[in-house]
Amino acid sequence: MEENFEGEELDNIVILNDEEGNEVPFEFLDLIELDGEEYVVLLPVEEEEAEDAGEVVILKVEDTDDENAEEESYVSIEDEEILNKVFEIFKEKFKDDFDFVD
Repeated sequence: MEENFEGEELDNIVILNDEEGNEVPFEFLDLIELDGEEYVVLLPVEEEEAEDAGEVVILKVEDTDDENAEEESYVSIEDEEILNKVFEIFKEKFKDDFDFVD
């Protein structure tokens, strides 16, 4: 079953900047809490032909030190064990919505 998003308004789009400062759009899928930390699960909004199409990105949510700042920052996770735990929680929550391929 193929989903077509053309023409549909996607309001859960997050724009992140990559290493080169380019804006990259992601679809926000979920916020997962694990061991007192929060993690976002994002799906890159890109061409279907891309090699890694359908791969989610998991980032840790870090509040900025400035209490007045409305933005939070997302940082990559180096710990493979944490990534796997967060992804397992995500897969369990969405097992009826997505077909997961290992």
